[in-house]
Amino acid sequence: MIELALGIAIIVQDQSSLRAAPRDSAPAHTLLWQGEALEVRGERLDYLQVYDHRRERAGFVRAAQVRRFKLTPQEAPELLALLRFLDGTPGAEPLGIGLAAAYVQAVPKEQLSSEAGAEALDALGGFAERLARRASPRGPQTRETQAMTSAHLDVAARYGVHFTSHEFEGRMILCYEGEAFRRVLALPSSPPQRARAALGLTRLECGGADLPPQKQRQLDEWRAQVLDRVDTDALSPTLRNRVLMRRAAIAASLAFQRARQGEPPQPAFASALKAITAVRTDELTENDRRTYAETALRVNASRWAAAPLSPPDGKALRVETVAEETGETCVLLLDAKSSRERPLARRCTFALVWAASAVTNSEGSALALAVQPTATWRELWVFRKTASGWAVRILPPATSFPEIGYAEFAGWVPGGKQVLVAREASVAGQRSRSFEVLRLDTLAAVRRAAEPSALSAFQKWQDAAWRQHTLSLR
Repeated sequence: MIELALGIAIIVQDQSSLRAAPRDSAPAHTLLWQGEALEVRGERLDYLQVYDHRRERAGFVRAAQVRRFKLTPQEAPELLALLRFLDGTPGAEPLGIGLAAAYVQAVPKEQLSSEAGAEALDALGGFAERLARRASPRGPQTRETQAMTSAHLDVAARYGVHFTSHEFEGRMILCYEGEAFRRVLALPSSPPQRARAALGLTRLECGGADLPPQKQRQLDEWRAQVLDRVDTDALSPTLRNRVLMRRAAIAASLAFQRARQGEPPQPAFASALKAITAVRTDELTENDRRTYAETALRVNASRWAAAPLSPPDGKALRVETVAEETGETCVLLLDAKSSRERPLARRCTFALVWAASAVTNSEGSALALAVQPTATWRELWVFRKTASGWAVRILPPATSFPEIGYAEFAGWVPGGKQVLVAREASVAGQRSRSFEVLRLDTLAAVRRAAEPSALSAFQKWQDAAWRQHTLSLR
């Protein structure tokens, strides 16, 4: 936008017509969408004579369908008031972006660095993020809705608002690039503004799941630093909960990445546990309850990061790991009579093996082990003694491509034929949780319930350490 004598006109109604003459019967050159800015060159009847620099076309538009501004500092309070009015209004995102851009153009540089400037940039970031979420629906859209959303994204792009696309839960989503939020963090902004900016910059679904491990760790470390700059004590309960849940999810991911690179994961996981336990569950909105459940999934997937590795005693059934040149980790099942050269069983994986999770049944005929392929997905390996030797079966959180979930050992049933397991997963936005009694030979479910209290085996034989540390009983 450029400042001219007659100012600019910002379209406030979708599908406003740019006509060849100042009358309703005149041919329409094109349709204009809310938020678009036009140069005003004159007035004719109840029409404005305008010029569309993007389309390089002149025409007429009804005066009732626009708001006129000259982009002077005196208009800044009015623009800010309009931004406050539109905040949170569904479907008004491109108009809000256009007005925020007009505010940035109207005020001097020093005023843009003030609290009012931070408020305008906070609004700009909020409009952009809501537009990105609206453009990433879970369900199908009508052609009209798709056309409108596409036009609104085009309007935002003309103001330099950029979006990136990512694959998440089997679908493509758009994410706001976050320039306005970065500027909010650099200005004298209020704690709620900083919290909204931090949440906008650290969206989990916008991290790029295809990043190599080192870059993913760098991204999560930066996210953690951004979230740590937010003073949660100065926030409303709802906003505080959202920041804490995001901190927990990021810290749990960092714990996994540090363990995978041979570094102590305990400090990162302690941060995750501290954050999620500080969430006030009675202050969660309906949408936040879903986020809380997913965050607990993420944290519980990495919960073995809190356990120090105890040295093997050389007598009991145990596991040891060997790093291969290929990058794999080989799990060796050993007892007092076997050796690393001739183990009872050997299984290799590119996943992270939590050796501290190994637990043996009283009969010495089975061993359960937690193995984590990704930061949000933990499987259960069960070694079992058979007539022909030792075999291993793998139990995933769900029968789907790894997304978010865990399958974890919950106890042994005496007799050496059954094991207790807790499983929880979120796949394609659908969450499932179950407590199961499984056969050791096939890992087929004998009994299953949504709550452990519904299974007598869980009431009798659940493992005390599991009950103390798991988040599945939240």
